[in-house]
Amino acid sequence: MKPTPKSRLLGLAASALVATLAVTAPLTANSGTTSAGAAEPQPVQQQEKPTVVLVHGAFADASSWNGVIERLQAEGYPVVAPANPLRDLATDSAYLRSVLNSVQGPIVLAGHSYGGAVMSSAAAGDPDVKALVYITALAPEVGESTGELVNRFPGNTLGANLQSVPFPLPGGGQGTDLYVKREAFREHFAADVPAPTAALMAVTQRPAATAALEGKAAEAAWKVIPSWALLATEDKAIPLAAQKFMAERAKSKTVEVKASHAVPVSQPGAVADLISEAASASK
Repeated sequence: MKPTPKSRLLGLAASALVATLAVTAPLTANSGTTSAGAAEPQPVQQQEKPTVVLVHGAFADASSWNGVIERLQAEGYPVVAPANPLRDLATDSAYLRSVLNSVQGPIVLAGHSYGGAVMSSAAAGDPDVKALVYITALAPEVGESTGELVNRFPGNTLGANLQSVPFPLPGGGQGTDLYVKREAFREHFAADVPAPTAALMAVTQRPAATAALEGKAAEAAWKVIPSWALLATEDKAIPLAAQKFMAERAKSKTVEVKASHAVPVSQPGAVADLISEAASASK
């Protein structure tokens, strides 16, 4: 008997390998199928959380949200805290609208103080904004100014402790900036904030132009977007009666906290909890 040629042996081995692969491939090629043909459970994709956009008010800056940001990020929320220009209600709202346009997906919008007025206009007509959260904030009706609202009820002591400083306008002329007098800052703006922190806040405060407080609201997004409101009972900038009036008018879900106007700094946990509640309810 003649020996089998080497080339033929290699061909037989290759054929055997192909046959083996043909038998085993259906059992392993589909990662979603077991050897018995049963479908494997696929991982459940969790719905992404909305982005929280935080809008600071007058006499503050975005760092006033730091404690709130830490808590929201720990819960898995993406957060954006832009600088509010504090120049004019119309232009400040347009600027915030541009920030909202840069955010992908659903948004929960929270504003403190004058930031509430800015977000009320900026969110109008934006289908991505699912909830508005007013943190002892202003929610003007169309045609109202923030100055009118803070003085609608007695109790505003901050206004008497403001200092006016002129500044040049880009197109010529002169505007007026308002600052809280440093010696009055803690008592009338941040009474429950530790004194060293309040002293730093007084030094680094962002002024608001009088045009920002005098501008009339052109939109009122709270009429169509669900809203929540944190009411600070010890607020000397926006009296509690004014906060309640606006919250009732907007049909906001409310919570009262014993705090000063600077509640995002003094009680960031309460603020973050309300924002998280709004986010959960607006899914």
